[in-house]
Amino acid sequence: MNTTINIRTDKDVKDKAEKIFSELGVSMSTAVNMFLRQTIRHGGIPFELKATPNAETISAIEEGRNIAKDKDIKGYTDMDSLRKALEE
Repeated sequence: MNTTINIRTDKDVKDKAEKIFSELGVSMSTAVNMFLRQTIRHGGIPFELKATPNAETISAIEEGRNIAKDKDIKGYTDMDSLRKALEE
């Protein structure tokens, strides 16, 4: 049984994608079906998704790493110990 999916996208994106699909000999519908089937096979998005961290995030990550390495900073191995320290 077939069903219909309606999606919205930027016209320029659609036009560029259709041109590429045409060169590959497939329709937009076939390309979307290929993507959906690969998503099912992979159990998720069938390609790597990345987010490039901004300067503030990079700084926060570095700060966290430095804190983790610092022997003078007390660490906690369980929530009860952390909670007790926060209440003091």
